[in-house]
Amino acid sequence: MTSSRKPRNPLAFSLSLAAAGALLALAQGAEARPAMTRAPYAEASLPAGTLVISQSQRRLFLLQEDGMALSYPIAVGKAGKAWSGWARINGKHVQPDWAPPAMVKQANPRLPNLIRGGSPGNPMGARALTLDRDEIAIHGTTNSMRASIGTAASFGCIRMYNEDVVDLFDRVSVGTAVIAVR
Repeated sequence: MTSSRKPRNPLAFSLSLAAAGALLALAQGAEARPAMTRAPYAEASLPAGTLVISQSQRRLFLLQEDGMALSYPIAVGKAGKAWSGWARINGKHVQPDWAPPAMVKQANPRLPNLIRGGSPGNPMGARALTLDRDEIAIHGTTNSMRASIGTAASFGCIRMYNEDVVDLFDRVSVGTAVIAVR
């Protein structure tokens, strides 16, 4: 017995799922990740590939060649913990372990000395980009801390949604310039 139906095209099915997801996100008012925006600080003539952390906007921008930037929502340092100035990415880590820095351990003495990468309680999340500054990283987050994105909540690190830090991780390399502005 032969069927007169044509075989299903898996590509067409996956495209229709992607289209449905995009339509659902638009209907729910969700922001595409990452969002494309006009590059901030264009007057400063920062080169494409530079990461700009805007403390006041709670956004991280990856500058592009065309005067545009990819824009990600972030959590920044608490009052007195935020930093500004230049840095460079000096390490890229997948599912990093986390050892609380001394100031974090002092504020939260019940924290363990080490939380293994991949653990649901590891505040580094899925990826970390370490900076050439004292114990500062751009990193993911735990599910319980997702609500902190868009706030001033960290001890100086830049916290991102895991899906965003994974996207950014694949777009940057060791040596990438990072500038944090108020």
